[in-house]
Amino acid sequence: MEKADSEDSLSVAESDSMGVGAVILAAGSSSRMGSPKQTLQYGGESLLRRAALAALGAGCRPVIVVTGANAELSRRELDGLDVREVLNTLWETGMASSVRAGVEGLVGADADAAAAVLMLCDQPRVTAEVISALVAAHRANGSAVVASAYGGSFGVPALFGRALFAELARLEGAAGAKQVIKRHASEAHFIPFQGGEVDVDTPDDFSRLTGEAVEHE
Repeated sequence: MEKADSEDSLSVAESDSMGVGAVILAAGSSSRMGSPKQTLQYGGESLLRRAALAALGAGCRPVIVVTGANAELSRRELDGLDVREVLNTLWETGMASSVRAGVEGLVGADADAAAAVLMLCDQPRVTAEVISALVAAHRANGSAVVASAYGGSFGVPALFGRALFAELARLEGAAGAKQVIKRHASEAHFIPFQGGEVDVDTPDDFSRLTGEAVEHE
């Protein structure tokens, strides 16, 4: 994928997030949606492209996008952006395989990466400012985990220091990054994220998000 025009994709100086990469998990088949949610349009961009632009806008480098099902469609949505695709051929085994593929891809692209922000492609309220706040908190307090707090719980987007990369890579099956956050909750830093609980898994979710009717075939 080609590098994006910096004026279009960057709203924060790259130096602000130097050493912090991002991993966007976008390998799922969207079975509950019935169509690839990576390509759903919201605010003039697809959900996947919005996530990538948020990571790029926060200055994260490299930005790794883990694809699996619907890989070709996802690839099109990322056209022109300075991101690296990692194809997870094991996506059907669960989210853990995508986390592992993403972390390995990040380290392969930048062996000196100090931290990684894990993101999903179906949280439309995530912006560059949300990601930048995670990075700023990590730099300010040195926490190995900086997670988003919303809906009475916590989760991604979340930043993980390099010391936790191996633990992320050891996740299995359906386990996601939240398991690692839980294990380190006592020393983690949590940032309130209004709207973080909004995700898009079903046609009804998307209808509520857009305020428009979703047609069912």
